[in-house]
Amino acid sequence: MRNIKLGLSGLLMGLSLLWWAAIGEVPDALNFITVRNYFVQYSGIIAIGVFSVAMVLATRPRWIEPFAGGLDKSYRLHKWLGIGGGVTAIFHWLGANGPKWLVGWGVIERPRRGPRADPETLGAIQRFLGDQREIAEAIGEWAFYAVVLLIAVALIKRIPYRLFAATHRLIAVAYLALVFHSVMLINFSYWMQPIGIVSGLLMLAGVLAALLSLGGRIGRTRQVQGTIEALHYFPDMRIQETVIKLDPDWPGHDGGQFAFVTFDAGEGQHPFTIASAWNPADRRVMFITKALGDYTEYLPDRLRIGDPVTVEGPYGRFTFEDGHARQIWIGGGVGITPFIARMKQLAQAPEDQLIDLFHSTTNLEPAALEKLTADAAGANVNLHVLINDRDGYLTGEKLREAVPDWRSAGIWFCGPAGFGAALRQDLTAHGLSANDFHQELFDMR
Repeated sequence: MRNIKLGLSGLLMGLSLLWWAAIGEVPDALNFITVRNYFVQYSGIIAIGVFSVAMVLATRPRWIEPFAGGLDKSYRLHKWLGIGGGVTAIFHWLGANGPKWLVGWGVIERPRRGPRADPETLGAIQRFLGDQREIAEAIGEWAFYAVVLLIAVALIKRIPYRLFAATHRLIAVAYLALVFHSVMLINFSYWMQPIGIVSGLLMLAGVLAALLSLGGRIGRTRQVQGTIEALHYFPDMRIQETVIKLDPDWPGHDGGQFAFVTFDAGEGQHPFTIASAWNPADRRVMFITKALGDYTEYLPDRLRIGDPVTVEGPYGRFTFEDGHARQIWIGGGVGITPFIARMKQLAQAPEDQLIDLFHSTTNLEPAALEKLTADAAGANVNLHVLINDRDGYLTGEKLREAVPDWRSAGIWFCGPAGFGAALRQDLTAHGLSANDFHQELFDMR
């Protein structure tokens, strides 16, 4: 999370400094209209800049994962950029329209317009841009309404994932309209300065990303076809195990990574953690899904052996690489999945590590416990199972009692965000380095 916070603050600071360098000498006597014009230009630069980076991140670029710490983290940055861009766009809209409203309400007098440049003295490009001003303002306003609405839809968790995914793609259309608005209305002098060059490059990258999205090309080169080979449902836990045999193009994966899986073209992709180690000899992967929403609720009834499946990936940096001789794993509920995959991987290729796995869950069927125990034994992992009603919730205190040398360990957590935040706060307060607490982000929207 540290890197994405640095990335976000670095982007905002960089654009702000470049804009400040571009405005030149500020008049000694600032009036309302001058301040307003500065604000509109600045907020517009920031909004289109963060929207552009958000659009690029939506394409799941491989190069961002090492910096962000995984696709889940880059998606979190994508979300923050979208929200930040939307808020900035609201202020931009208010700055552009507010003076008109204040004049209409009689709060202020209509400002005097300064002398306009003679069109004959302007270059052909500047004249062309000026001629597009009215249509650019109209397109930008309607695109702004669309973006704000679509971002709001994306943030409402009660909206089904399928509807979220379908409407979220429309942001690409609105973004293209905002690019037209920005290109036409950015202060012409900026284009010959670093702020204009950087903004132009960001918008160019964003346009290419938007076209990839609209063309359905995102992740296409990482998609592999497969067939469902086995299904196992645990009714008391509402958990579905699905085994898929993949075509030879799958590049392999590390325990802890995830993939986007399409069981139904009409439903679209859903991200699921891979629950198996990779063996190129049999090319099988297993996914464990829990009924947590409208789609996963009915998934067991829809899947059939022999059904075709599309798998895209692998993604993620939750790969247990931390340089520690001791590790502590914590899986909350279905968050046990990446640890199952890692244990299967260690059973195939053992490593010299001391590992304690804590699984905190509401219930665990005997058959599931038997499988988990066998996986732990095969990987030489010390297993601690806590059933919430029987043993209470896992706390930092319980963990410290069970593993006295916990401070020397790298801690890997996957589960509900609130659970992880509470453990992280507790353990860091007792001396754990924040860099030694690794957390997979469940929430991809």
